Amino acid sequence: MPLVDLRDHEDFTANPYPYYAKLRAEGPVHRVRTHETDEVWLIVGHDEARAALADARFSKDWRAIAEGDYEFTAVSANMLDSDPPQHTRLRKLVAREFTSRRIEALRPRVQEITDGLLDTMLAAPGRTADLVDSFAFPLPITVICELLGVPDLDRETFRRLSNEAVAPTENDGTNASMLEMGAYLVQLIEDKRATAPADDLMSALIRTRHEDGDQLSPDELIGMAFLLLVAGHETTVNLISNGVRALLAHPEQLAALRADFDGLIDGAIEEMLRYDGPVETATYRFTKEAVECGGTVIPAGAAVLVALASAGRDPARHPDPDRFDIRRTPQSHLGFGHGIHYCLGAPLARMEGRIAIRTLLERAPGLELALEGGSLEWLPGMLIRGVRHLPVRW
Repeated sequence: MPLVDLRDHEDFTANPYPYYAKLRAEGPVHRVRTHETDEVWLIVGHDEARAALADARFSKDWRAIAEGDYEFTAVSANMLDSDPPQHTRLRKLVAREFTSRRIEALRPRVQEITDGLLDTMLAAPGRTADLVDSFAFPLPITVICELLGVPDLDRETFRRLSNEAVAPTENDGTNASMLEMGAYLVQLIEDKRATAPADDLMSALIRTRHEDGDQLSPDELIGMAFLLLVAGHETTVNLISNGVRALLAHPEQLAALRADFDGLIDGAIEEMLRYDGPVETATYRFTKEAVECGGTVIPAGAAVLVALASAGRDPARHPDPDRFDIRRTPQSHLGFGHGIHYCLGAPLARMEGRIAIRTLLERAPGLELALEGGSLEWLPGMLIRGVRHLPVRW
C-alpha cells in the first residue's frame, strides 16, 4: 500500500475534510505520513473506525512497544493509555465518583459561571472579543477545576502545558512539557492532600477504595488528574468554539436555532460533534497482532490513528455529510469515541455545550466573526481540532 504524505497539503490542518473524502473514496484504511510521525495507519471509514475503537487487538498501552530511552512519567499512568484489566480497574475506581448525579448537580453552577463570563465579555469596549480567551476556555476550565476541587490552579501555566500536551508545537522527542506537567500535578495533589477533606472529585479519588480495598496509587492519581483536567476542558473549549464557528458560517441554521432553542439545542450539539468536532483523531492505538480492517491487513506492532472527523463525514453513514444541519435525523457519531474508552465526561461536555452556546446566542444578538481580513490560527497536529483564537463582534 502506498504511503500518503499528508504534509504535502498546506491547508490540511485548516480543512482536512476534502482530503479525508479523497482517502475514503480510495479505501477505508491508509498508510500516511504526518508532521508527528513518519508512518501511521489511518482509518477513515465510519464502520471500520467504530469497529477498531472496540477491538481489543488494538492496544492503547504504548509503553509496551516504546523503544529507546523514552522517559515514562506519572502522567502516563492513566486509563486512556491502558488496556484491560488495568483500564477496567482504573475506570471502575473513577466511575464510582464521576457519577451522573455529581455532574447534574453542577448545572446551576455551570449556568452561573456562563452568565458571569458573558457579563464581562459583553461589557467589552467596541463590542468585540476573542471568544476563546473570554468564554470558551475559562468556562470549562473553571467547571473542571471546581469539580476536582482545585480552584487555585495557575490557569495560564496550565493552559500552556495543556495546549502543548494535546497540540505540540515542538516535535523533538524531549517530552519536556509532559515532565513539567507531571511535576505541576504532583504539587497540586500534595496541596490537596494537605487540606481538610472536601466533597470534590479529587478528594474523593484520593479517598476512594473499591470493595476489595483497591485504590489509586500516587502515580495513578497524577495520571487521573492529568486526564480529567486536560480532557475535561480541551474538548469542551473546542466544542464551543467549533460549534459557534459552524453556526456563524451557516446563518440559516443559526436563525433556526435562535427561533427554537428548546426544540433544537440538543440536536445542534450533536451535529456540531459530527460535523466539526473537537477531537480529530483518537489517541494512538497499536496492533497486538496483524488485523484485517476494511479489506486491508494492518501488520502487528503498527501505530494506528482512527479519524473520528472523517468518520463523521462518511456518506455511507451520514447522508449529505458536508451539510451542517441541526435538524439532521439522529445518527450515532463517534465524537466521544466508542467502546471501553468512550469518553467518561461526555455528559458534562454536552451539558456545558448546551448551556454555553444557548446563553451566548440569547445574550449576544448579531453575533458574527470579526476577522477583519485576517485568518484563523489552527491548533497543530491531528488530535484536537480547533482554533487558538476566535474574534467575534455582536
